[in-house]
Amino acid sequence: MTGASSGIGLAIADMLGQEGYALTVAARRPDKLEAAADGLRAKGYTVEHVAGNLGDEDVINGVVAAHEATYGRLDVLVNNAGIGMGEPVDALTTKKVDIQLNTNLRAIFLFYRAAMPMLRAAGAEHKNALVVNTSSISGIRGEAWLGVYSATKHGVVGYTQAMNKELATAGIKSTALCPGFVDTPMTDFVKEHVPAETMITPTDIAEGVRFLLRTSTGCVVPEIRFEQPAGGLEALPG
Repeated sequence: MTGASSGIGLAIADMLGQEGYALTVAARRPDKLEAAADGLRAKGYTVEHVAGNLGDEDVINGVVAAHEATYGRLDVLVNNAGIGMGEPVDALTTKKVDIQLNTNLRAIFLFYRAAMPMLRAAGAEHKNALVVNTSSISGIRGEAWLGVYSATKHGVVGYTQAMNKELATAGIKSTALCPGFVDTPMTDFVKEHVPAETMITPTDIAEGVRFLLRTSTGCVVPEIRFEQPAGGLEALPG
């Protein structure tokens, strides 16, 4: 799984470890990822970790190859790595546009492609292989100042829907996670407007994924929305 060094990704990795899955975790920063992997191992989980820029095709292929070399099979793929960079449309920075497109969207396409042989094998075996793609509530409704981020997260939802149609007969199911503000370092920029204690927790998201692990072969969940009782993205600075 990607983006696993903190926040939502680490919470999902912890939950998968609890459920008995051996893990390959990936993230950009080696020191932070190694600390997270060591913490997971300390809980008794089997963990491989691979650091690198998850917007890079060679890194993506390397993560999947490392997982296959270590475990030989893949039942659950979690595409969680993502980045949000807010800018008004008048002042979009091309580099920031490209980083968000590569990390939030293009990487998901490439992870599917690289992992497809193992996912197809799992689907053929038990008809319940699972891919989880982290989108956002802004992938459901676009937000001012987060236009590029919103567009990439809309793309995640659309690609998830397309994969469910394309892979339905292969026993591979896909779900897009669409949370509002989650209390992670990624939302520190807005916590003066949206208090952390009012936010969704990473554990909430992980428990949603635990539910997906328990669904029958006849049940596909295209997306899960996690919303706060009130407020939310409308509280962003305009």
